[in-house]
Amino acid sequence: MRFGLFGGARTKRMAGGPGVGFGDSHGYRDFIAYVVEAERLGLDSVFLVEHHFTGQGQVSASMELLAYLAACTSRIRLGTAVVVLPWHNPVLVAEQAATLDLLSGGRLDLGVGKGYRAAEFAGFCIPPVEAAERFDEAVEVIRKAWSSAGRFSHHGKRWHYENIVVEPEPIQRPHPPLWLAAGSPDSIRRAAREGYNLLLDQLGSIRMTIERVGLFREECERIGRPYHPAMVGATRALQLVHSEAEREAAFAIRAQVLNVIGDLRRGELAPDDVRDDDAPLLGTPEEIIAKLQRLRGGGVENILLVDPRASVANLRTFAAEVMTAFRPQQAAAE
Repeated sequence: MRFGLFGGARTKRMAGGPGVGFGDSHGYRDFIAYVVEAERLGLDSVFLVEHHFTGQGQVSASMELLAYLAACTSRIRLGTAVVVLPWHNPVLVAEQAATLDLLSGGRLDLGVGKGYRAAEFAGFCIPPVEAAERFDEAVEVIRKAWSSAGRFSHHGKRWHYENIVVEPEPIQRPHPPLWLAAGSPDSIRRAAREGYNLLLDQLGSIRMTIERVGLFREECERIGRPYHPAMVGATRALQLVHSEAEREAAFAIRAQVLNVIGDLRRGELAPDDVRDDDAPLLGTPEEIIAKLQRLRGGGVENILLVDPRASVANLRTFAAEVMTAFRPQQAAAE
C-alpha cells in the first residue's frame, strides 16, 4: 500500500488583530517539519488544500507552500487538493504549476476542482452556478497551454488570450498528472474518461470507498485506459488511540470535524453517530490495520492521511506500528 498526507498548515491571528499583523509562522514551520519527517518515514505524497476567507488560518496559496516543500524534500510527491479553478486565471495556474514541477524535479500532482463552499464564491463575487463552465474552460486552457507546440490563442466565454506561449514547460510528460476530486458515480466516470486521477473524500464508508474505486477502475477498463491503484487517493482521517479515554476524545474530535465540513455530508457519507462511522482510521494500531486490510482487499491501495493535529509523534507511531504491517521490507530495513 501507498501512504501520503492530506491537509495543510494552520495559522492564527496574532493578538492585537490586523494592525499587528497576521501570523503564527510556527504553524507553517511545524507543518514543513511534519512533511519532511513524513518523507523520512517513507510516505509517498502530500496533498495540500486551498481555502479562502475562512478565518481559520487554512492554506490559501497551496502552490507557493509546495514550492517551499520542494526545496526541503527530495522524493515525496507534491499535490494540490485542489486548486479551485473558477477563482484563478488558468494561464497563470499553468505557469505556476509548470514552475513547481520544474523546481521539484517532476514531483507535482495537480489536483483541480470546481469548489463547493458558498462563502468562498461569495467572497470572490462569483455565482456558484458558473462554477462548472468556468472549471471546464480553465481545464481546456491549461491542457492547451501544456500541449501546444509553440504559441496559441484562445477565445472562450470567460478567458481570452492572443498568440501566447506558456513558459516554462513542465518536466513530466505530457504534463503533470491531473487529479479530480469526485464522489458521485457520474463525476467518477468523468474523471476516468477525461484522463484524471481520482481524489476521494474522507467521509465515505469503507464499503462506499471500495465501490467508488471499483467504478473508476471499471470505467478505465471500458475505455481502454490503463489502470493502476496509485491513480486513486482515498482520504482517511488518522486518529490513533491507546486507551478508552483517548478513544472518547477521538470521537469528540471526529464530531467536530464532521460539523466543520458539513457541506460535504450527503446521503450515507457520514452516519449521525460517530461511533458508527467506519470511514476514519480511528482506533488502536491493530484496529487501524484491520480497516486498512479491508480497504486493500477491495482494491483501495493509496491512502492519504488527514491528521487533525499534524502530529509528528502520531506519524512516527503510524509508521512504526501500522505501515510496517503493509511494508515488511521497510520493517526489515529499520
